[in-house]
Amino acid sequence: MVGQRAQHDPVSLLLLIRLCLLHLRASGQPHPTPEAPAEEVVSVQGVRGGSVELACGSGPAPLLVLWSFTPLGSLVPRPVAVTDGAMSKVEAIASALGVVSLRNGSLVLGELREGARGHFLCQVLHVAGGQLHTAYSHVTLAVLVPVSKPQVRLSNPSPVEGASVVATCAVREGTEPVTFAWQHQASQGLGEALVGVTEPLFRLDPVNRTHLGWYMCSARNSVNRLSSDGAFLDVIYGPDKPVITVEPLGLAEEGFWASEREEVTLSCLAASNPPSHYVWLRDHTQVHTGPTYIIARAGRVHTGLYTCLAHNSYLDSRTQTTVQLTIYYPPEGQPSCAVHPSPGAVTLLCAWPGGLPPAQLQWEGPQGPGPTAPSNVTWSHAATQLSSGSIFTCTGQHPALAPPALCTVTLWEPLGRPTCWSTATMGHQFIMLSCEWPGGKPPATLSWLDEQQQPLGSSSSSMAVHLLQAQEDLAGREFTCRGTHLLRTPDPHCHLQLEAPQLDVAEPRVSVLEGGEAWLECSLRGGTPPAQLLWLGPQQQQVDHGTSGFMLHPEGAQLRLGIYDADPAHHRGTYQCVARNAVGNSSRSVLLEVLRYPAPPNVTISRLTYGRHRREVQLQWAIAGPGNLTGFLVQRKASALGPGAGAWETAASDIEPESRGRRLGGLDPGVLYAFRILALNHHTAGHPSEVKIPVDPPFSAYPAVLGAAGTGMVVATVASLLVFQYAARHPETFPCLETPTTTPGLDPAQETTDAPVNVTITVTATP
Repeated sequence: MVGQRAQHDPVSLLLLIRLCLLHLRASGQPHPTPEAPAEEVVSVQGVRGGSVELACGSGPAPLLVLWSFTPLGSLVPRPVAVTDGAMSKVEAIASALGVVSLRNGSLVLGELREGARGHFLCQVLHVAGGQLHTAYSHVTLAVLVPVSKPQVRLSNPSPVEGASVVATCAVREGTEPVTFAWQHQASQGLGEALVGVTEPLFRLDPVNRTHLGWYMCSARNSVNRLSSDGAFLDVIYGPDKPVITVEPLGLAEEGFWASEREEVTLSCLAASNPPSHYVWLRDHTQVHTGPTYIIARAGRVHTGLYTCLAHNSYLDSRTQTTVQLTIYYPPEGQPSCAVHPSPGAVTLLCAWPGGLPPAQLQWEGPQGPGPTAPSNVTWSHAATQLSSGSIFTCTGQHPALAPPALCTVTLWEPLGRPTCWSTATMGHQFIMLSCEWPGGKPPATLSWLDEQQQPLGSSSSSMAVHLLQAQEDLAGREFTCRGTHLLRTPDPHCHLQLEAPQLDVAEPRVSVLEGGEAWLECSLRGGTPPAQLLWLGPQQQQVDHGTSGFMLHPEGAQLRLGIYDADPAHHRGTYQCVARNAVGNSSRSVLLEVLRYPAPPNVTISRLTYGRHRREVQLQWAIAGPGNLTGFLVQRKASALGPGAGAWETAASDIEPESRGRRLGGLDPGVLYAFRILALNHHTAGHPSEVKIPVDPPFSAYPAVLGAAGTGMVVATVASLLVFQYAARHPETFPCLETPTTTPGLDPAQETTDAPVNVTITVTATP
């Protein structure tokens, strides 16, 4: 029935497809019929691998839709797919077009292939007005291919500078038209487009070092745009002439300079590809390899010519550059400043010798800067308008020193006035006139003048000395020392008058007891030049510090002579104090009397006896007559009668004057001694006593016998008591002790006992 969709089996569906295809011409186009509507032709583009949907016109719901495909260059259509709305059928040959499916009568091509390029025909069978009608839709499908990833090819990846290189951008596929663009990126830096190069091939002729780097190309069509990976163009060149730099940078007239003891870095760079190999030479001797040569602590020995050799191992080419390096060093120490007087001016000297290069010196004073010069500079400045305390500064500058070095001079006048004195040379042959005025800057100028104010010799600074021949007629003459200083007016001076010395003595006559101490005093009065004081003894011999028994004690202008342990035989007499200088002598005498002490009284020996074993004697004496005494002296000698006779020797000398006896030991029992004694009054000894020989003391036994008897009685009494006490307590031991029967008329002494008892008592007495 018309207007209703009938159900068709696959056989009837294929029959309808054949009926529809009967209207197609051999060219694939349908026969025109009066009932056929106008045909629609649509052009569609698809991208390979993509998806495209081909619509089959518009109208009422179709009863049947049939799609066919005619490849380019072919006239025979090929069925692709058919659907009646309820079921669909896709031919197997449709797989060459991609993944084919039907959606509401539209043909959907997924994963589009290039084989889908051609003409598609859609035939539709539908009912309109109760009649069957057919409609046709023509679709031309163009399949576009994206450009593939480009690849850059270089005719020579490592050309030598000056050669020719061709770069090609190759694309394997892509729908025309394809356009190209090139980009260049240096080895270090951003890429830059090569303007004007749109072809797949461009030429670098000649190639240079600026062409070195990465080259990329991009290809573009209506579908896409892709860029290639980079291709590196390694241009071989160099080495260029090396460039040497020095750090820290110090430019000299003939090269570079560096300070002593600092670190110096020499760098060498020569443009080259591949990079250069560097060798450093100092004065034609290799010292280092590598682009950088470091001198850790620069010294003067490092001064010289430094050559950098650059070598390109690929091209085996070499270049070199030589520079001069000078090690600067400052002068030693600090600048030295000095100032010297000159008539009406002051001369300032500043010196700082040494160093490389020489230091630059400049003076600066209260009125502004002064002259400048290397190493040393002199400035003669007028003395007018200068006052004490004016400061002058010398500044020394040197490239090797960061802060400048300074020295200063402060002008000041000396204090006080000149001081004059005179001295004599050894032997008083010359007189030396000396004048001093210390201090001041510059130092004062001193000169000696005679009595007529005529100069003696030349002037000098700070101290002036003039020698005169020593002679007596110089006594009384006056000399003047005049001092001059640019900051002092009028000129100060001092006077000096030569004169012979004069002497005074404290006492012209001095007395001292024998053994005592005496002092002779002598004072110097006047004398220019200073005189020499000395003492002469009684025999006119000079007394020195080492003379025995004397002591010299100088005190300023005095010279005291001390005499110790005065002895009349040696020290009595006249002493002279003598003063000598180069213009005269003077002397004074002092009489020294050495008095003896009075004689002591005479001494007699009252007793001289031997002691125990004749090794000591007991001496007793007595004095006779008046007189002072301070002690006693005992002498001994071997007696002439004995075997050891000899001279007198002292047996005891430290005996107090109150003593009248002394025990003397240390005797030899085999020697017979003789003794005598003398009284002493200080150093005066009295007449010796008579000579005596010791005797044995008289013997006396009575005391010994009494002592022995007493001791015996005591011992006997004690023994008897002990015996009787024992017998009383033990009668059986002594039966004979029983009381005997006595006969009347008989004396008890005559009676006898039966058993007599014998008792022996021994008594020992020790004298």
